[in-house]
Amino acid sequence: MIKALFLAMALSPLCAYAAKPETGQGRLLCDPVYMPTQTVWPREVSIEYDDKRVKEVRIDGLKVYKFDVNDTWIFTALDNERIQINVATLTWTSDFRGLAKSQGRCEWVDG
Repeated sequence: MIKALFLAMALSPLCAYAAKPETGQGRLLCDPVYMPTQTVWPREVSIEYDDKRVKEVRIDGLKVYKFDVNDTWIFTALDNERIQINVATLTWTSDFRGLAKSQGRCEWVDG
């Protein structure tokens, strides 16, 4: 249910008829592959939201202090990693200032 509510909120700029979600929290588990080492680094993303906006984003339990939301994308950074998460296509991409890049899939989990 959280998945559907958050997705409806994320897509609301595109779908004026979408129902407004309740206050809640969604959690994604992502498995990006970091290049050039081809290392998989499991990441957890927690997203707190209300009926108007995303209120808080945490990555691996750490609160990010700045993030931007554009349609279904969340743009943020943690340490030297610039991170982009698409909640509609369930994808993660990131860049360590040109030294390493990652791409991977995410999935919604309960709780």
